[in-house]
Amino acid sequence: MKRNVIFWLAVTAAVMVGLPWLAVSFVRGDGGFAVCLLLFFGIDPVYCVFMGLWAGEDWRRRWFGPVASPVLFLLGAWLFLAGGEMDFVWYGGIYLLLGLAVMAVKAGVKAQGEKRR
Repeated sequence: MKRNVIFWLAVTAAVMVGLPWLAVSFVRGDGGFAVCLLLFFGIDPVYCVFMGLWAGEDWRRRWFGPVASPVLFLLGAWLFLAGGEMDFVWYGGIYLLLGLAVMAVKAGVKAQGEKRR
């Protein structure tokens, strides 16, 4: 179980911190802006939904997944894009709500399926 958790935390750090670093380091000009938009409105929310699905399988042990994603997003955004910019807190909050909502739905569906057996 610990290896699985460490693996997913490393993947989360790579997506939420590593991708903004790659965008800033290797994409210049308007392309960098386009990549950041793709991150903010595409990759990051989808990844938070995925983390909610993963956490919903065993929410008592994996609750930190949907919480770690927005925290690491804020770290990456503040380190590599705009330090201290409070607009990123809104994005992080939405990512947190997405992840927690999907986790709750997945856990509820799983509990209902176990009840019917």
